[in-house]
Amino acid sequence: MSGRALTFLCALICISQPGRLAAASPPNVIIMLMDDMGWGDLGVLGQPSKETPNLDAMAAQGMLLPNFYTANPLCSPSRAALLTGRLPVRNGFYTTNGHARNAYTPQEIVGGISQDEILLPLMLKKKGYVSKIVGKWHLGHRAQYLPLKNGFDEWFGAPNCHFGPYNNSGRPNIPVYHNSEMVGRYYEEFSINRKTGESNLTQIYLQEGLDFINQQSLAQRPFFLYWAPDATHAPVYASRRFLGKSQRGRYGDAVMELDNSVGQILSRLRTLGIENSTFVFFTSDNGAALMSGPSESGSNGPFLCGKETTYEGGMREPAIAWWPGHITAGTVNFQLSSVMDLYTTSLSLAGISPPDDRALDGLDLTPVLLNSSHVLHHRPIFYYRGNELMAVRLGQYKAHYWTWTNSLDELKKGVNFCPGQEVAGVTTHEQKEHTLQPLIFHLGRDPGEKFPISVLTKEYQDVLSRISPIVDHHKKTLVAGIPQLNMCDVAVMNWAPAGCEKLGKCLKVPTSSPWKCKWPH
Repeated sequence: MSGRALTFLCALICISQPGRLAAASPPNVIIMLMDDMGWGDLGVLGQPSKETPNLDAMAAQGMLLPNFYTANPLCSPSRAALLTGRLPVRNGFYTTNGHARNAYTPQEIVGGISQDEILLPLMLKKKGYVSKIVGKWHLGHRAQYLPLKNGFDEWFGAPNCHFGPYNNSGRPNIPVYHNSEMVGRYYEEFSINRKTGESNLTQIYLQEGLDFINQQSLAQRPFFLYWAPDATHAPVYASRRFLGKSQRGRYGDAVMELDNSVGQILSRLRTLGIENSTFVFFTSDNGAALMSGPSESGSNGPFLCGKETTYEGGMREPAIAWWPGHITAGTVNFQLSSVMDLYTTSLSLAGISPPDDRALDGLDLTPVLLNSSHVLHHRPIFYYRGNELMAVRLGQYKAHYWTWTNSLDELKKGVNFCPGQEVAGVTTHEQKEHTLQPLIFHLGRDPGEKFPISVLTKEYQDVLSRISPIVDHHKKTLVAGIPQLNMCDVAVMNWAPAGCEKLGKCLKVPTSSPWKCKWPH
């Protein structure tokens, strides 16, 4: 056979076997993590205000996962779980300063992600991935905890929430970083108008993501983009083009802008011709923050309560997987799945074995994503609040071992995690233990967790007999990590981040005076 004929034959083989060609090169990975966006904020999940045409189209072109969960009903622990594949109680993102208390990383927190944890971008380096985080980090703001110390190659965003503005004497405004140095602060160089809600931050984050995709596509390097905008976290913001455009006020405006951004990112993948070699996953860090009020929070659909709680509204998240040519378009899969699965799944897609020296809670979802009829049976979902296992889901059933919204004192001050949704004996305002006789709900028939199954029924006893061994095994084998969210100190706030000297924005660091952080709920 002549050389020309052999070359032509090889080309025919490559064209006729696209699956093998794709398998030779690991796909790019994009994880889009929203902030406080609720399950019910997407049109495809029933939101009537029609703010998410791009996300709805993404679901129509990919797979919708209605039974997708976060690992904790609060921002920092859920993000730590995503990037480690481990429950916060294992990776240290919890507190022991109180029982079942939610803790996170405000400016005064001393700790951050443990150096013993192996984050996803560090693992992906084994196959040559270039990784960037755009947006909110929230795993510790001190130098040793920042993204570039934990496997990321690039970063544009902030270490903390965009709370403020502050006067820079009692508390500094949050810095915005480009890689390892600050380039300004929220409310200063990066404007957020608290009165009007106007800010261009989502557009900045969008452009950072698009530029990174362009650069890596041109260099033909596999990449991991962790796109984590925070516009839907109070104080909610949107750019001028979107303000006043939605049916739900400022929060809806922010959702519209984020949806538009998602559409632009997917469109860019198509323009570059890399959509078939890029796995994209969209979700949120926890449920909608109902306590922020209707103009500053979203919808959790039919589910009970919201952020901060271990009821469905606090932990069930919108989730869409998109990978043209690999994930069958327009599929819906009711597999119980978790944000921690993104760690193991991303490694599987990259052809990397997960760490074998630690317990991982994330499962590999590739059999489910690539074969929509496949089901990972008997997979439990654990609902943790701080150091306590509050509830467990198995199949359609959920058993509550502890219930608590928040204290009556907080409720009297106007902090309400379940506005208009009080359920007697379920949404308790004291920490109520049900270990000997858990409250059990069938989430298919009763997604709002309003009608506990009677303990006198055979159904209750059958469910309890299946869930109890799982809970017992989990508790007996759990090795908790060293808690990272116990200590606070004003001296560790963002007074003088790296790069502040160049900008003339270093602030005087106060005297260190550490204390045990107080977590009210």
